Amino acid sequence: MTAHRPVGVLGAGAWGTALAQMLASDGREVLIWALESDVVEEINRDHRNTAYLPSATLSETIRATGDLSEFAALDIVLAVTPAQHLGSVLRQMPKAPRDLVLCSKGIEAGTGRLMNDVAKEALPESEVAILSGPTFAHEVAAGLPTAVTLACSGGEAQWDRLVSAIARPTFRPYFSEDVTGAEIGGSIKNVLAIACGVVDGLGLGQNARAALIARGYAEMLRFGEALGADRDTLSGLCGLGDLVLTCSSTSSRNFSLGKALGEGGDARALMADRRTVAEGAHTAPVLQQLAEDRGIDMPIVLAVNTLLEGAAPARVVQDLLSRPLTTEQGEPA
Repeated sequence: MTAHRPVGVLGAGAWGTALAQMLASDGREVLIWALESDVVEEINRDHRNTAYLPSATLSETIRATGDLSEFAALDIVLAVTPAQHLGSVLRQMPKAPRDLVLCSKGIEAGTGRLMNDVAKEALPESEVAILSGPTFAHEVAAGLPTAVTLACSGGEAQWDRLVSAIARPTFRPYFSEDVTGAEIGGSIKNVLAIACGVVDGLGLGQNARAALIARGYAEMLRFGEALGADRDTLSGLCGLGDLVLTCSSTSSRNFSLGKALGEGGDARALMADRRTVAEGAHTAPVLQQLAEDRGIDMPIVLAVNTLLEGAAPARVVQDLLSRPLTTEQGEPA
């Protein structure tokens, strides 16, 4: 049965490693692919991944490899590579798995494609699902209670196959068929988390951060509905839930990047100095372009782009505060 077969994880960053640890918590065999040979060696030798998830001692049923050909026999693969590299990695897969679960959050730069569109082009024979929600990697690896959206393009039949392989007592997936909504929530919240980090870095207080979360959520809804997402999806775990978590803690890479910007850091230097990826910095420019092309008002996304281009944070905030007053749901009179 699929539930007892090994599961593959593409990507041994913090989130990929945490998912592998969660999947192995019931003794299941998990094969994890890492680009870096030193990461492969450390996982197999010491059951550790100190570069990306130093807090965890990994299960002995997790095996790492740098050879994608070993994934040919797997029915279920979780793809957790950085969003901007997903397509190139999937195109190297020797065989399309029956179920490909996308766990990366972002929009492809240059094309504006969501990850499920990238995956369908690279591996058209796979049925794609999206796993997204409020998930800090170190908490998932530690077995702390977590709930996520599992959006299945293959409907309930795919859900039945996946839920038995992925669900654990402290890791609870909730079913959805809204693949687009699940992706959009996870992508936009990263950009908004940078903005909330800037608010924290500037010392503007909790009121300002709460307001930014609420107004950012309005931008998420506008964009999502324009692309056909279900409003209920965006109000759930993969939208509002993920937004609240990511915008509230330095455990978020995107929030931490924004905080450093608010404290006076240089955007290019901060990005160059990070081994882990703050996906929001890559998503923001393409998200802004998509919004402009569709006539969608997203002033916070625009502000984040301006910051990443080197504008002074205090000036960007002042520009936001100087926007015309309006109703909460409408446009200026």
